Amino acid sequence: MLDGVRVLDLSRVIAGPYCATLMADLGADVVKVERPGRGDDLRAWRGSGMSATFAAINRNKRGMAVDLQHPEGSKLVFELARRADVLVENFLPGVAEKLGLGYAAVSAVNPAVVYVSVTGFGQDGPNARRAGYNTIAQG
Repeated sequence: MLDGVRVLDLSRVIAGPYCATLMADLGADVVKVERPGRGDDLRAWRGSGMSATFAAINRNKRGMAVDLQHPEGSKLVFELARRADVLVENFLPGVAEKLGLGYAAVSAVNPAVVYVSVTGFGQDGPNARRAGYNTIAQG
């Protein structure tokens, strides 16, 4: 169904990665970007290395470690975003913009991009800067 669709996954933990995994399951080419040395926090959930939960939530993806805080790393990921059909991120509001990877920057060079921003409490409002996790949503 999604053969030929390129997805750049900048998300971590569960909600964002699962969104990208569903696209991978349907045939999209998904590249997951993780922090060097540490990776996605879900990797070490209930142990070290690669937890079963991480493997299940991130199946069918290719991966790479890139330091988005480093100018060269951010530049590399921006080039991937330029070629992506879909970008998935779950940064706190404003973080993607600070990294030069916000919707305005990416859509300026890739107007057709589908930009998926997963947040726990939206992009603005009194709780926007709060991190949202699965356990919070389930109560």
